[in-house]
Amino acid sequence: MRFYLYYLVLLGFSSVISTYGPHQRAQKTGDILLGGLFPMHFGVTSKDQDLAARPESTECVRYNFRGFRWLQAMIFAIEEINNSSTLLPNITLGYRIFDTCNTVSKALEATLSFVAQNKIDSLNLDEFCNCTDHIPSTIAVVGASGSAVSTAVANLLGLFYIPQISYASSSRLLSNKNQFKSFMRTIPTDEHQATAMADIIDYFQWNWVIAVASDDEYGRPGIEKFEKEMEERDICIHLSELISQYFEEWQIQGLVDRIENSSAKVIVVFASGPDIEPLIKEMVRRNITDRIWLASEAWATTSLIAKPEYLDVVVGTIGFALRAGEIPGFKDFLQEVTPKKSSHNEFVREFWEETFNCYLEDSQRLRDSENGSTSFRPLCTGEEDIMGAETPYLDYTHLRISYNVYVAVHSIAQALQDILTCIPGRGFFSNNSCADIKKIEAWQVLKQLRHLNFSNSMGEKVHFDENADPSGNYTIINWHRSPEDGSVVFEEVGFYNMRAKRGVQLFIDNTKILWNGYNTEVPFSNCSEDCEPGTRKGIIESMPTCCFECTECSEGEYSDHKDASVCTKCPNDSWSNENHTSCFLKEIEFLSWTEPFGIALALCSVLGVFLTAFVMGVFIKFRNTPIVKATNRELSYLLLFSLICCFSSSLIFIGEPQDWTCRLRQPAFGISFVLCISCILVKTNRVLLVFEAKIPTSLHRKWWGLNLQFLLVFLFTFVQVMICVVWLYNAPPASYRNHDIDEIIFITCNEGSMMALGFLIGYTCLLAAICFFFAFKSRKLPENFTEAKFITFSMLIFFIVWISFIPAYFSTYGKFVSAVEVIAILASSFGLLACIFFNKVYIIHQPQDQ
Repeated sequence: MRFYLYYLVLLGFSSVISTYGPHQRAQKTGDILLGGLFPMHFGVTSKDQDLAARPESTECVRYNFRGFRWLQAMIFAIEEINNSSTLLPNITLGYRIFDTCNTVSKALEATLSFVAQNKIDSLNLDEFCNCTDHIPSTIAVVGASGSAVSTAVANLLGLFYIPQISYASSSRLLSNKNQFKSFMRTIPTDEHQATAMADIIDYFQWNWVIAVASDDEYGRPGIEKFEKEMEERDICIHLSELISQYFEEWQIQGLVDRIENSSAKVIVVFASGPDIEPLIKEMVRRNITDRIWLASEAWATTSLIAKPEYLDVVVGTIGFALRAGEIPGFKDFLQEVTPKKSSHNEFVREFWEETFNCYLEDSQRLRDSENGSTSFRPLCTGEEDIMGAETPYLDYTHLRISYNVYVAVHSIAQALQDILTCIPGRGFFSNNSCADIKKIEAWQVLKQLRHLNFSNSMGEKVHFDENADPSGNYTIINWHRSPEDGSVVFEEVGFYNMRAKRGVQLFIDNTKILWNGYNTEVPFSNCSEDCEPGTRKGIIESMPTCCFECTECSEGEYSDHKDASVCTKCPNDSWSNENHTSCFLKEIEFLSWTEPFGIALALCSVLGVFLTAFVMGVFIKFRNTPIVKATNRELSYLLLFSLICCFSSSLIFIGEPQDWTCRLRQPAFGISFVLCISCILVKTNRVLLVFEAKIPTSLHRKWWGLNLQFLLVFLFTFVQVMICVVWLYNAPPASYRNHDIDEIIFITCNEGSMMALGFLIGYTCLLAAICFFFAFKSRKLPENFTEAKFITFSMLIFFIVWISFIPAYFSTYGKFVSAVEVIAILASSFGLLACIFFNKVYIIHQPQDQ
């Protein structure tokens, strides 16, 4: 194991000959040394090593001007600290900065040199190498940029507790302090960015999107968190794809085919610029311009994609950008760069050659071009005017990553300042001791950084939480096309505040957004068209929930907004309109006094009362005539009174039912009819007994005296009264609103107990049947006495009416239930009045007519 570690250390010092490989560096000695890892190139060449000879280091390609600006920010911050009289006085910071080429392998080669230098003394490597020229240990590393690269670097640096502060690695996996013990960063974690992306999609009411992520430790965790957030919001992802800058052409074409065939118009991309560039290129080639891009911070402002030649495809992109900061004096520092003045920075030479598309006189690549291995370029002197060049290097209007680098360096310096000014007994080490700044070790700096809390030059508080992550916000930008030169303009259109309450974190100014470069209307990216008010979303089998068909709301239900998941049932007193977009109050119906049918029934009732009263008046006037005396005068009066009650009881069934009318009408009807039938029954039975008796003795007259007749009538009626009392006590009827009919509320009476109603009508019919029996038996009485025949006929009418009433009562609803019963009462009452009394009135008036 010891020999293996020796080998790693020696590997870190080994010099691999490569023109601009990772071992090309920016280096300056000092009392304390900081390491730096920056992507000076976007990638490496794909070379298949057949191992026929010693493998060569892969060549870095595609120069990254923004990466060089980030490197310059680190050097500027270190020089600013060295020139400060208050921060780390009498201590000089040095640096060793390497190019990661945006790849793990190159970053690890550079990281090994940091680790090896820190362990060279403890491993006693004099027998292996000449270590007389001792280089100070690297006590902290600034970098790297990509999350995949930082993950690999953090695993190695964490073994030796060398603090690493990344300026651009936002993967949420790096917040795991159990795995990445020494990793810190000055960029917010993607945990919030994924939520912010989902909030934006929800804000614009999209539910059908495409998700693309880089196939690394940045893209996979980011898109995983994003998919979880989308699931919580019931938003569907049609395609979820991984991408890499090292994909073969057929893989890119297949991905673009799937995107082109998708109905989703919004593409969410969690990837870096180099990874997404092949996809953009292919979409530019196919001229696919009808997509909206939602960009993560890793490529939202990258010059690799923000090019005029790509703008037809990516214009209108909504992106997350880190909040820009100000670095006083940095602008002048960037403009002063020249190859001749930057002896400590070997990267300046390549920057100069790439900026002016030339070769410096002593350039290795000039010799390669002479040998034919590289393309031809003209010579340059190194004194060209940098201000006249068009390069992303000089884009210092919005310093985002550069500012993060600046803060990272100052954080390390402040931690060292805290160690320098530490008072014994108040330190963070054993027994509250302080570290010795002259013998400082990396793990001590890491400990101090975990407790860091200071204000930077902009007055912002800088500290790291328990996961070594900073707090911060995102600026939301929209890619516009510049009307002057057609370049990309990053227009700020909103922000995302991580510290705000959920629901108020996002702010977007819609008036500033231009979709596809010119349109102000929010694009449509839903699986199905919006369901209009009056419809609801219906599930389509075997399709995601975001894909639906619009189904009209059922009767009695409504929806008053678009894309309703369910229709709302109207309240009981309301019904849906024709379009099912709202509810209107149902029409209330009952057997009203004002409607024609109610008026007609009321008039019939009043007519019956007047006719009965007229007959009673006739009988009273002609009470001493033989015809009146023969009809049992007193019982006839009582019978006529009961008929008046029968006609009057029908009026209680008309009008809006109230609790008191519901409880009164059936007993009134039932008692009135029983009183009426009882009188007829007693009369009929008396006549039958009188005529069947051979000799009408005084016993018969006494037995069937007037008092006994009234007693029988009272007893028969009392039974009905008791039925009504029991009914009203146990299950009293009440007013009831019947909502079963669609657009109408029928106000009716809930009878409380249909059994009680059955007893009431049944008892009345029983008395009528007995009466009919006696009347039928009396049909052979002397010819002059025909009253029994009329009673028989009236009972037949009574039975016909009430037998017909039963099916009619149970087959009707609403106000017609009351109408049926009123008609039955009136029909039977008129039948009794006409059959029993009209002929007698006619006979009484006959002599007068003669």
